[in-house]
This record gives sequence, C-alpha cells and structure tokens, in this order.
Amino acid sequence: MAQHGGPQQRIFSPLRTALHRFAFILLIFTAFGLMLLGKADTVLIERIRAASADLVSPVMNVISRPAASINELTDKIYNLAHLYEENERLRRENQQLLAWQQAARNLSHENVRLRELARYTNPPALHLVTSRVIADMGGAYAHSVMISAGSRDGVAKGQAVISDEGLVGRVAEAGYQASRVLLITDINSRVPVIVENSRDRAFLSGDNTNRPLLTFLTADAAVAPGDRILTSGHGGAFPPGIPIGVVSSVSENAVRVAPLFRRHQLEYLRVADYGLQGILSEKRIRESQSPVNHNDTQLSPDIPMGVGVVPENAPATSNAPSNGATP
Repeated sequence: MAQHGGPQQRIFSPLRTALHRFAFILLIFTAFGLMLLGKADTVLIERIRAASADLVSPVMNVISRPAASINELTDKIYNLAHLYEENERLRRENQQLLAWQQAARNLSHENVRLRELARYTNPPALHLVTSRVIADMGGAYAHSVMISAGSRDGVAKGQAVISDEGLVGRVAEAGYQASRVLLITDINSRVPVIVENSRDRAFLSGDNTNRPLLTFLTADAAVAPGDRILTSGHGGAFPPGIPIGVVSSVSENAVRVAPLFRRHQLEYLRVADYGLQGILSEKRIRESQSPVNHNDTQLSPDIPMGVGVVPENAPATSNAPSNGATP
C-alpha cells in the first residue's frame, strides 16, 4: 500500500504546495475584481446581493430558531425569579398611568377640536410589516441585520425599520423573501434629526460605533446630555417625531447619541411604510447612473424643482450649508 501510494503523493504534493502558496494572492485579486465590478455596475451588485440573501435566508431562518427558543426559555426563567419585584413595579406604574390616562383623554379631545378648526389634512395610513431578525450581517466595519420579510410582504428599499423603542434603521436591500436593514449606527447612515428640547436640527451620522454622532449642529445649539433625539422629517425619508436616542456625551469635538435599541438584542422589527418616497426615487437614481446627453437634460417627474438637479445654464451658486448652518 505504501509503494502504491508513493507515486500519487509525489505527483499531488507539489500541486497542493503551489495551491497553498498562491491561494492568498488569488483571494486578493478576486476581492479586487469584485470591488471593480461593484463600482462599475452598482445596480447589478445590489441585485446579486438581494438574490443571495433570498437563497441564504431559509437556512438562516432554520439556524436562528434554536437560538431564539433558548433565549425565550432564559427570559421565562428570569421573569419567574423576579416575579414579585415585577408585580410591585407594575402596580406603581399602573397608578401613574391612570393619572396620565385622564390627561391624555383631555388632550386628545382638544387636539381633535383644533384639527377640525384648522382643517388639518391627515397623513397617509401607516402600513406595518412585522418580521424576525434571522441574521446579523454586520461586523466591525458594517452594522446591518437580515429580516425574514421581502417584496412579497410589501417591503421596499428605503422604508423605515422600527422597534418597540424607536428607529432602528432603513431597508437597504429588499429581496423577494428577505431584506437587509442598514442600522443607524452604520457609517453609511445619515438621518435628519431634531433635538426635542431646543428644536435644533442636525444629522445623526453613524461611524460604526454604538454611539453615532450629531453633525451639522449650529454653533449656538443648546444640546445637553439626556436630551432626546427625534427624526425631523426633512428630506422625505422619515416622518417627524420618531424617537432615535438620547444624547450621551457633549464635548468640543463631538456630540454622541445613545440609540434606544441594542444591536445584539434585536429580535423582532417592524418595517413601516409611511408613504414617503424621499427626495430621490429609485428610478431617478438608476437614471443618474446611466450616460445622459447633457444637451437634453430634463427634470424627472419624481423630483421637485430645484432638488438634486442643477440646470446647465444656471449660475454657479452654492446652497450647501456651511459649518454652522442648519441642515
């Protein structure tokens, strides 16, 4: 047996050595080629990623169920151990809520009367899709999760994703049966926000940490630790008033916000369709990526006049906010 296997080892051993030697270089060139392909055709790469998510989501769904069952059993054991304390706390909260209930009824009746006097136009009906988190697709350089809902459930790219506490992120890619959610802590996330107390406007900019930054604040902005941060509604991406987080620290260089959710504890999320399309529709983004004859430039019907498109003969004026301007 040793003599029979000797010639095969002499033949295949140099091949294995060469393969191991050049595997790392091959992986580098493969990654570089994928990066070039992603820059050349972003729409194709996005479709490939959405299709890959659809293929992987059933496996992820099956794998995540045992972990979800273990977490549910652990929570039940913990709740049984602290049942007395929980009952006492709920009794105190119930007394407080009864007082708030009467105040809320009075304010609700007053609000209805004021809206009738002002002929207030109600916003479009909210459509919610509840889904389970089946995978955490992020890491040190990306913060995103995969949910088990896609276009078949009415999920579309750009829709807001919320939890019981507040805003979690937005749908970055929507496949047929699964979608990828870009969290507000990701470096590619920008959300127009407002400080609840001072009404100062800013952007919540993710930097791949658990404490995103408040950027484009005015120089005289009154922001203090503990202030709540809400969506401002600017840009048409999110409606105003969705809770996002609380200011955790204020320094000369940065203002950081603690989100209301914990990334590693996300289990069930709701995709909210507020009927908003944002400033740029997906159709307009695809058109901007294709070659255009600049002599026949026309505004898309999806884009309001003066937003995102500058006529060729327009004077060279800049509307970009300065360092102290309000977004």
